[in-house]
Amino acid sequence: MSDSPNKQSAALLNNQWLLIFICWLIATIATLGSLFFSEVMGLKPCVLCWYQRIFMYPLVIVFLSAMWPTDRTVFRYAFPLAIIGWCFAVYHYLVYSGYIPESLQPCSEDVSCAKIDLELLGFITIPMLSILSYTAIILLLIIYRKKTLS
Repeated sequence: MSDSPNKQSAALLNNQWLLIFICWLIATIATLGSLFFSEVMGLKPCVLCWYQRIFMYPLVIVFLSAMWPTDRTVFRYAFPLAIIGWCFAVYHYLVYSGYIPESLQPCSEDVSCAKIDLELLGFITIPMLSILSYTAIILLLIIYRKKTLS
């Protein structure tokens, strides 16, 4: 019977590690994807794309360092980065969609934030991919937080 709490503790630690790993995987794929779009496909990132990158790239390192040993405080560092990056992604999507007037757009004429350079399946844009990545990370971090508090 004394093994039961140890097994439960090990299972909980494995679940927490898996959540951090999935967050790391999403952040890594998003980072490599953004580099692929700019360096391989030649799509110049706009100002809003750079801000989204600023908040995504460190997440790769934060999550990687939180996996060994499992860092129960990773939420404290990763969550604010993900929320701020998500806000920039949503703002960029609103610019793309035409909801933000030109006077409030931070981009230059050289690299427009409103220009649609890529649409996958006819409707998935680069800002939408960013929103999806940040949303998945945020949801996984919330689940992680609930598991560490219980």
